[in-house]
Amino acid sequence: MKVFDLQCEELGHIFEGWFASHEDYDSQQARGLVSCPVCGSGRVIKRLSAPRLNVGHFRDPEAARRPAEGAVATAPASAEPTAESVQMARLQAAIFKQVREMVRQADNVGPRFAEEARRIHQGEAEDRAIRGTSTPEERAELAEEGIDVLGLPDIFDDERLQ
Repeated sequence: MKVFDLQCEELGHIFEGWFASHEDYDSQQARGLVSCPVCGSGRVIKRLSAPRLNVGHFRDPEAARRPAEGAVATAPASAEPTAESVQMARLQAAIFKQVREMVRQADNVGPRFAEEARRIHQGEAEDRAIRGTSTPEERAELAEEGIDVLGLPDIFDDERLQ
């Protein structure tokens, strides 16, 4: 099993891909089966990554023939995606799309996020969805004041990606 660090060329999203071999990756890429799980782009490249080598079998040659304790037997990797993996990819894409839409609809208050969240909480500003930036200290203070916030990575904010 080969694990590659991949990146979509369009928006720069970075993710992992697991393949049976280098040839399996090349084959899937050539057939258009490799796509970004975040934005769905088919323009994906391999990034440089550090390999992880399983060399335990050198100390115990029989270990390579025995299943690992607690291991689950799996079917050989195929180049064709399974119905389950296609369904999971669609579900992930739908969730990402919904979160992106919620982010788009929120009022971007930028670095005034903590201040505006307090104003909304205290009834001094219109109750609405907001987004912006805050420091870890500001988020901790908001939590102490009973103001719930949710941090999201930049991959959901189309404005920050452009």
